[in-house]
This record gives sequence, structure tokens and C-alpha cells, in this order.
Amino acid sequence: MNERVTTLDTSHGYGLSLDQAQRQRVLRNTYWLLALSLIPTVLGAWLGVATGITRSLTGGLGLIVFLGGAFGFMFAIEKTKNSGAGVPVLLGFTFFMGLMLSRLIAVVLGFKNGSELVMTAFGGTAGVFLVMASLATVIKRDLSGLGKWLFVGALVLMVGAIINVFVGSTAGMAAISVAAIGIFSAYMLYDLKQIIDGGETNYISATLALYLDLFNVFQSLLALLGIFGGERD
Repeated sequence: MNERVTTLDTSHGYGLSLDQAQRQRVLRNTYWLLALSLIPTVLGAWLGVATGITRSLTGGLGLIVFLGGAFGFMFAIEKTKNSGAGVPVLLGFTFFMGLMLSRLIAVVLGFKNGSELVMTAFGGTAGVFLVMASLATVIKRDLSGLGKWLFVGALVLMVGAIINVFVGSTAGMAAISVAAIGIFSAYMLYDLKQIIDGGETNYISATLALYLDLFNVFQSLLALLGIFGGERD
């Protein structure tokens, strides 16, 4: 995720009201598209669980498919974000991400309390989003400088996650999940603040950033709940 520079508005009167209206429009469109993006995600996850199509995507093969698909879609979103194709490409990406998430969901649903764990992870993610959205509206400080540190943290986390794919350590997965929840919760605050402050003016890019934050928090919460709260028959 690239660091964004917040533009401070020093205009007055009518110009300021237009700028505020534009920011509100970007935020509103982002929320609507973010809500819409959950539908393909759920469909992709349901299809993956129902068919078991992702069951064989383990180890290096799963990593290659996930990284190749995710970065391919994100490149396409960046190229089409200012055109009519931007929204369909984004929704295609969220379907793919739901499909990739289905393997973890299927594992968790294998527990006796699996459905409860999935709903708990969903509720926890929603709670994190509400807290960060509230903080973003009350914090007056410019958080644009936080982006580079979060980016470095996300890179380190990704390297650790890739290594753990081959190591297969449950303790490592738990540690990575805890770190991911912290980093992407902070990223959520940063991304929301960028929209509110006018640092992000494209609602498709804004939706992609927030979607990735939510996806990572949900996935990490679900993994932790599965590790520590899963009840076997």
C-alpha cells in the first residue's frame, strides 16, 4: 500500500464547502462499495466450502495461487479505478478473496462450535471497524506519516507468513495473527483518516484499502479462535 500525502485545504467560504462535500461523497461511496464487496466475498467463501475447490491449495501451490491472483487483481484495480470497469474488477477480486478464505473457514467449521467461531470473528471485525471509524472522526492529528511504518510492518508480516507456510508452526501462526490484527487495525484507522482528510479521493482505491484491512483482521481473528477456541467432537 503506497503512502499517501494529505493535502491541507486553506481555502475559505464556498471553496471549502465544495471540498468538504467531495470528501463526504468519497467516504459515502466507499462505505457503499465496501458493503457491496462483502456479497461476492460471502459467495466465494460459500462456493469454496461447498465444493472443496481450494482444499488442494496447500503449501507452496496455495501460496503461489493466492499471491498471483491477489496481486494480479490489485494491479488490474489500479489500472481501472478511474473507469467503469473499476467496480466489477474490484468485486471480482473480493470473490477471489472469499474463495481463498474458504479453506480456513472449512477448517474452523469442522469444529463442534465452528459456526459460533465464524460469527464471533465477524462480530469482532465489525467491532474493530466501528472503533476505528469513530476514532478517525475525532482524531485531529495528521496521521499520514504513520503510513510508511505500517507498510514496513505489513511487509515484515508478509515475509513471516510466507516462511510459516513452509514451517507449519501453530505458535508461529498465532503470533502472526496477533500481529496482523494490530497492524491492520491501525491501517484501518490510517485509511479512514486519509479519506476524511482528503488524502484519498478515489473511492475504489479507498474501498480496496479498507477491504484488505477488514479481510486481514477477520482472517487473523478466525485463525486465533480456531487455534485456541476450537472444540473437537
